[in-house]
Amino acid sequence: MSEPSDHDALFAWVTAALGGTVAAAEQVQELWSGFGSILRLRLDGAARASVIVKHVAPPTAMRHPRGWAGRTSHERKLRSFEVERAFYAEREPALGHRTARCYAAERTDRGFRFLLEDLDAAGYPGRRAELSDHERRMCLRWLASFHAAHLGVAPRELWERGTYWHLATRQDELAEMRDEQLRAAAAPLDAMLRGCRYQTIVHGDAKAANFCFGDDDVAAVDFQYVGGGCGIQDVAYFLSSCLDDGACERHADRHLDEYFGALREYLAGAVDGDAVEREWRALYPAAWADFHRFLNGWAPDHWKIHRYTREMTRQALAQL
Repeated sequence: MSEPSDHDALFAWVTAALGGTVAAAEQVQELWSGFGSILRLRLDGAARASVIVKHVAPPTAMRHPRGWAGRTSHERKLRSFEVERAFYAEREPALGHRTARCYAAERTDRGFRFLLEDLDAAGYPGRRAELSDHERRMCLRWLASFHAAHLGVAPRELWERGTYWHLATRQDELAEMRDEQLRAAAAPLDAMLRGCRYQTIVHGDAKAANFCFGDDDVAAVDFQYVGGGCGIQDVAYFLSSCLDDGACERHADRHLDEYFGALREYLAGAVDGDAVEREWRALYPAAWADFHRFLNGWAPDHWKIHRYTREMTRQALAQL
């Protein structure tokens, strides 16, 4: 938790935005690498009974659970919060790709702070360690709606290239790669994804843990790595977050069909959905291999580097 003086300033900021008083505060979770915390505040006499505050206060001594605590990593994280602030500044929750409403967001002397809708109170209290088929479909529909809504949109003030593993921001990890063939393919794979005709805005960290579940819908959180890209990058990364190798082999093709069916539905004929599908489906192995490239340098023993990952990488390298 923050120091009491920080709490006083934070609570005053919240009540200035929404009125009332702060009746109680609880920590929901710490941010990655000690960069702050997420708090739930209970309010009395305010426009909202509860809110979420994302309080970013970078540590003076950098730390990382896997040892990646250099200046490059630190600066990338700071930039990610500025991107998230820019994302919330121009967007409201939309039908099909629900996000939290942002009541206020600003940079501070010490970091950033975000005043957000409490998605639990809004009807999205579910958090899942494992997903059912239906829950995976809901997440894929969210991604399809998000990608369709932003197809052809320039990533103004966001990352030029979304995804937290984007090659240009991961040169330290590239240097540590053990797989020489994959390292040599890093730039060509990146160029393949950058060169796709149908560009959109990608979430950039669309793992299962970043979805909040309602009765028959989901909302997404954590927009630090949102930016330009190819929608299939989000899809491959999402599937990697909730399916092991055997489940990928059994179910990934079906989930791709579900995603592309939803994408065509949300495009509603405004763009040739078949053409988008042909291009993005062909890039699916490259999207998977691009993430594999990151993992191979960042955490070469990671559980996601499994048989299916290696097969997708083999197919992608054969396309180069």
